[in-house]
Amino acid sequence: MQRLLITASFLLATAGAGVAQTIDPAQLPARDHHEGLLIAADPYADSARAKEKFGKANPTAVGIIPIEIYLKNETDMPLRIELSSIRLEISSGPSRQRVEPLTPAQTAQIIVHPNGAQTPEARRLPVPKVIPMQSKDKKVKRIADLLQPFALDADVIPPQATIHGFLFFDFGSNLDELHKASLYVPGIASIPSNKPLTYFEIDLGAALRE
Repeated sequence: MQRLLITASFLLATAGAGVAQTIDPAQLPARDHHEGLLIAADPYADSARAKEKFGKANPTAVGIIPIEIYLKNETDMPLRIELSSIRLEISSGPSRQRVEPLTPAQTAQIIVHPNGAQTPEARRLPVPKVIPMQSKDKKVKRIADLLQPFALDADVIPPQATIHGFLFFDFGSNLDELHKASLYVPGIASIPSNKPLTYFEIDLGAALRE
């Protein structure tokens, strides 16, 4: 029974995030690699590049940076990742602030209503906020439907396989903060032993310096 559940998880992982074919994550400058797992990040900070990828659902126009995450499992055991544990860490002087990724629905809400209840000059980062959802807003739903297939939503990495997908982070008008940011990825464990891996930390500034 356990084997069947793991097999089903493999199928969901491959369908949800896709298998990387055209990009070798080991060649991306922003990466961390240990214990048989490679995690690499590719931030779409350039608006033209993001528009080519997302079209009408381009989030960079409203200060949201899509970051494509690659997870390459080089072991012979499946790995489980707690997607809810992933954070963006931003160095601000002696302190570090952690920012949660937005869901595709939250991202769509900001794309359609970039000002929301705030003034255009309001600083969105790093103050945490609850984004009210307008369930009957057809424009928001349409944009969310466009973004969903790109999102990283698989939580199992099959052995000897690579999955990838996007996470969306709200920078508002503070895009310079991306140079100070690192992707913090804890909550990874092997299956079925549930042995945790050491956390991963990916310097996004390395990608921007290329």
